[in-house]
Amino acid sequence: MKKTAMKKTWLTAVCGLALTLGAAAAEAQVVVRIGPPPPRPVERIPPPPRPGWVWHEGYHRWDGVRYVWVPGYYVAPPRPGVRWIPGHWSHRGGGYVWIEGHWR
Repeated sequence: MKKTAMKKTWLTAVCGLALTLGAAAAEAQVVVRIGPPPPRPVERIPPPPRPGWVWHEGYHRWDGVRYVWVPGYYVAPPRPGVRWIPGHWSHRGGGYVWIEGHWR
């Protein structure tokens, strides 16, 4: 019985550590020394696949070597009354950091 309780305690501690490390990794930001190219001037926006869906505009993503264009796409809002705040490149210190888009 004592071994079982100890195993449960150990497993709980390991899981807690894994969750903490996972959250820290999710917050890590890559600083790119080269500024992103300007956004594409015109992105053809097709009609939404369903009423209420929101367009996520295209953006330049850093692939570790260069910027790559990611085309825009539609997505269903997670709940009524929210709006999409697009992601963007922010100049910080000696480089650029990608700020993820989010619902507000």
